Amino acid sequence: MSRETTVGIIGIGLLGSAIVERLRGTEYELVGFDLIESARTWLAEQGGTAADTPIEVVQQASRVITCLPNSTISSELLHSLESELQPGDLVIDVTTGHPTEMAAMGEHLAKLDVGYLDATVGGSSQQTRDGESIVMIGGTAEGVSQGQDVLECFSKQQFHVGPWGAGAQMKLVVNLVLGLNRAVLAEGLSFAERIGFDLGQSLEILKASPAWSLVMDKKGEKMIHQNYEPQARLAQHLKDVRLILDVGEQQAIPLPLSAIHRTLLETSRDKGFGEADNSAVFEAYRSQND
Repeated sequence: MSRETTVGIIGIGLLGSAIVERLRGTEYELVGFDLIESARTWLAEQGGTAADTPIEVVQQASRVITCLPNSTISSELLHSLESELQPGDLVIDVTTGHPTEMAAMGEHLAKLDVGYLDATVGGSSQQTRDGESIVMIGGTAEGVSQGQDVLECFSKQQFHVGPWGAGAQMKLVVNLVLGLNRAVLAEGLSFAERIGFDLGQSLEILKASPAWSLVMDKKGEKMIHQNYEPQARLAQHLKDVRLILDVGEQQAIPLPLSAIHRTLLETSRDKGFGEADNSAVFEAYRSQND
């Protein structure tokens, strides 16, 4: 196994496992780590090498993907690994995190001659698995060029949007609009149900109308059947919305709809749907109706 032909991944959850599936069968060898033993076992079953520690991942791969719950965890991990990273290595951080933290990490690793991209993914784990996601990248042109072939394996389109931290910023923009699309669909379906319409027919009409959005195709059936097998967890999106509001507050940007959205997500979470799919925002309205 050569470091140059091996891609590492740290974090094999919903998105991480989808990235593994996209890389499986390519020219690259895979080595990965996750805190959960079953995720490491799954990686081995997919033909990858399951490492016992994150250190083993960076020792075996010159390009490492980090896919973690937030940028604080990602930053702490990368600081702990910096003695093992070699000049010329590249970290591709697909974590949805705080732009300031991710920009700081890019600057820090540059001092070690290690490349860093905040390469945030636009799309659910299922969309990534299907090759439908996009990637929004913050970093240097050299870093983007170094990681381009890997990024193309798990995304249909790549956008270099600016320096370190810019990818994280654009991901918040996408998540703001996407999350509100889900919330609006949940409210519309709830409204239709309460005034006496069948949910299935209501969704069909909405899809045929000028109100259509891709969210209806991806999340509509999950809402009307309360099938919340997670593609992306509601609690994770609540974290993202709080981050959006935090950045908005720091820059004095009013985001009143996002503030309402946070309340809806908190309602669904408090009803026990935090680990469910983010389409379970529908339950916020159902709980109000019951």
